[in-house]
Amino acid sequence: MRIKDIAREAGVSTATVSHVINKTKYVTDETREKVQQAIKKFDYHPNAHAQMLALGRSKIIGLLVSDISNPFFPEIIKSVEASVIEKGYDLILLNTNYNVERAVEDVHRLIQMKVAGIVLMISEFDESLVEIARRKKTSIVFHDLGAVGEKMSNVILDYAVGIDEAVQHLVSLGHKNIAHIAGSQEIHSGRVREAAFIAAMKKHFPKAGKPKIYEGDFRFEGGRRAASQMLQEKELPTGVVVANDLMALGAMQEFKAAGRRVPQDISIIGFDDIAFAGLADPPLTTVCSPRVEIGRRAVEALMMTVDRPSQHGIEVRIPTYLIKRDSTAPPR
Repeated sequence: MRIKDIAREAGVSTATVSHVINKTKYVTDETREKVQQAIKKFDYHPNAHAQMLALGRSKIIGLLVSDISNPFFPEIIKSVEASVIEKGYDLILLNTNYNVERAVEDVHRLIQMKVAGIVLMISEFDESLVEIARRKKTSIVFHDLGAVGEKMSNVILDYAVGIDEAVQHLVSLGHKNIAHIAGSQEIHSGRVREAAFIAAMKKHFPKAGKPKIYEGDFRFEGGRRAASQMLQEKELPTGVVVANDLMALGAMQEFKAAGRRVPQDISIIGFDDIAFAGLADPPLTTVCSPRVEIGRRAVEALMMTVDRPSQHGIEVRIPTYLIKRDSTAPPR
């Protein structure tokens, strides 16, 4: 089956069929419907190489994630994949393992493959990523980092609102000695979440000094190490806001191993609402990062500049919100 057979069936020119398939020119809804019906009837699949020649790019979207084993990412990956396929594209997934040099190499590789666009769901950042996008005029969506500009968009989580809700929740329960297990300060989101916690504490306790902050790394073991450090203090915090759920779950395990009960002895709030959060014992109170929406909105922002090359990139803000479960209670 060739494109001229589709054109004959639909009663249009081969150029019109090409425009419908590649979305390279406006076609009336009536004509587009005729072409799509002919494509469906003959189960026609466009030649990928021919499409790349026609468009100057492939029908492939690249997706980079920081850590494919992190439970935060699967929902985002599925959401991006579903949105990309719905728009008639294929997806290539690459894992950077929090390595910025690898991220830069992967972006170069994807551009050489003439991908239509790139979604960067990574925490590591280097200015060269923005420079690559500008120089190569490749459509790129950043997540929580980078700049909005020509063919560049940014999907930003509103960390401040969710973390303020978390602190407010602990304060409303009567907590005053509230600590934070921070994410890696080498990662943008770790710095932003810590800053949001400090701001929230200053808002609720304006006369208090800087709150106690324990170093973490966004991993389960990092949460355990931070909790172990807390247990060595003379006075254990009564409430802890943790930069992500993995560390919160690690901290819960460490406290339990030391004979401390959650939430009777210490209240814990995580961040992200990964699948394991609601299955924990007790179920984890956490700030939700709506990952399905993150993936969907990222693809929408990307396709704006893919489909309309003159379109300037946009900034998309996605709210976070607190989910109250059983890991928080009034202090004893």
